[in-house]
Amino acid sequence: MTHSLRGRLFIGLTLMIVSTGLLAGIVAFRWAFDEAIEMQDSILTQIGAFALSSRLQKDTPINAGVDPEAQVTVEELGDKPSGSPGARALWILQDGLHVVSRDQTPWRIMLRTRADGSRFAVGQPTAMRDEIARDSALHAILPFLVLAPCLMLVIALVVWQSLRPMTELAGQLDARRSDDLSKLLLDGTPRELHPFIASINRLLERIQALMEQQRRFVADAAHELRTPITAMSLQAENLSQTELPPESLDRLAALRSGARRTAHLLEQLLALARYDIDRKPEASVTSLDRCAKEVVSDVMATATERGVDLGFEIIEPALVRGEYAMLTSVVHNLVDNALRHTPQGGRVDIGVFRDGAQIILQVEDTGPGIPVGDLERVFEPFVRGSRPTEEGTGLGLSIVKRIVERLKGSVTLENVPRAGLRVTVAFPPAAEAA
Repeated sequence: MTHSLRGRLFIGLTLMIVSTGLLAGIVAFRWAFDEAIEMQDSILTQIGAFALSSRLQKDTPINAGVDPEAQVTVEELGDKPSGSPGARALWILQDGLHVVSRDQTPWRIMLRTRADGSRFAVGQPTAMRDEIARDSALHAILPFLVLAPCLMLVIALVVWQSLRPMTELAGQLDARRSDDLSKLLLDGTPRELHPFIASINRLLERIQALMEQQRRFVADAAHELRTPITAMSLQAENLSQTELPPESLDRLAALRSGARRTAHLLEQLLALARYDIDRKPEASVTSLDRCAKEVVSDVMATATERGVDLGFEIIEPALVRGEYAMLTSVVHNLVDNALRHTPQGGRVDIGVFRDGAQIILQVEDTGPGIPVGDLERVFEPFVRGSRPTEEGTGLGLSIVKRIVERLKGSVTLENVPRAGLRVTVAFPPAAEAA
């Protein structure tokens, strides 16, 4: 709680209100208690003024109809000390209010002397008076006791509401895509958060500049390397047409294989850099089923060479808003990835169909699958998981994820019971993607 700004504000404000309310309650209680005592003294004084002009008989009903707790006693002391020891003790006191002990009980006494020299006492037990005063004082501070919990609830609501913009800002940042580096808007946010938001925006600008520099470097490097690699591949092809010793043929085969892998890596790097550019896809409508058919036609020879049964499990007409090259790249990378990981005699099934309001592209293979711990990591660039193939670059799924996110879709990986991998890509239909 001490590390929470909300908790510290709540505790600080609560302690301030409780301490202030406690101090105010003590002062109010004491003030109300003294006021009640003064009021009761004034009653004794008023009764004394009434008895000053007339001598009361012992059977005078002065307490008739009065609450027992508010009854007073009027005692005639005569014109000289006489009677009980308590009455004689009162004679030595001067006129006025006194607190005396009678029968081991404290009393509040008002003594007065008439013009004929006779004296009398008006009294009331102090315990009764104090009880009345306490009840009156408690009624005075009762609103404080009721108000304190209400104030604590109000404080909690105010603190929560005041810090809510920070929580919403954090939620907005968490909901963003990893490549969304657009600035945070200041509209509708408290002024106190503006310096914080401005700092985040400056940080996002620096990150965007750094990522753009990195993309340019990767694209430029891949572009510059593509020409010499292509030339080397052509020379290797030319050498394969000549008669060479057996050991030279093996080395030439290794050279050609390395050149192919390097060329494939460069093409993937160029594609990754191209789709990393922060721009909106063109508003063109593309037939996803047509892209899938053409990709299957292009790689069918490779599948046959590897002994993999490649085909469509289901294919339906499906229109998706996006560039033809982008959708073709998605299908090609997924099918190529499945072929690389499917052993000889395995199957790769492709499906293009509509599921509710979404267009689904599904590629399922009978390969070894992906360990559960690698299902999310394989979308990162150059991450090939714990079961990498020799020819993989670790960029195919990363390119797929970037393109799919550009098209406002989603991609998920799951291992199927028959020890294979199922990749499901969901696109919004062409009308919704617009």
